Amino acid sequence: MRLTVKPCNCWPTEIKLHQLSNILEISFDDGSQFQLPCEYLRVFTPSAEAVGHGPGQEVLQFNKEDVGITEIKPIGNYAISPVFSDGHISGIYTWDLLYKLGSEYQTLWVNYLNELESAGHKRKETLKN
Repeated sequence: MRLTVKPCNCWPTEIKLHQLSNILEISFDDGSQFQLPCEYLRVFTPSAEAVGHGPGQEVLQFNKEDVGITEIKPIGNYAISPVFSDGHISGIYTWDLLYKLGSEYQTLWVNYLNELESAGHKRKETLKN
């Protein structure tokens, strides 16, 4: 899924990975705090594997219900690169992208679920949902 990301001019003040619940908690200097499921972050990866190299090349990500994050690598002072338990390592999540994913979580998640259904994929329910 290709997302349009606008600058938020926000900086993270804290990033916590809760490995048991597979939640990445991120707080920003404007007071916003988001709890982002690892599955959600994985399906919205900004990597070329998912978004392609241009419009129309997006690849719907599915079967990521049980994915977790095993490591978080800092990328300069502008992003992180999570290492996902399914081997995915190429997504660079800027602060602006993480803020967008947090602030638009409900809409983006519902849209993703609708895309899965339209494509004929059934999402596996897990205990943490």
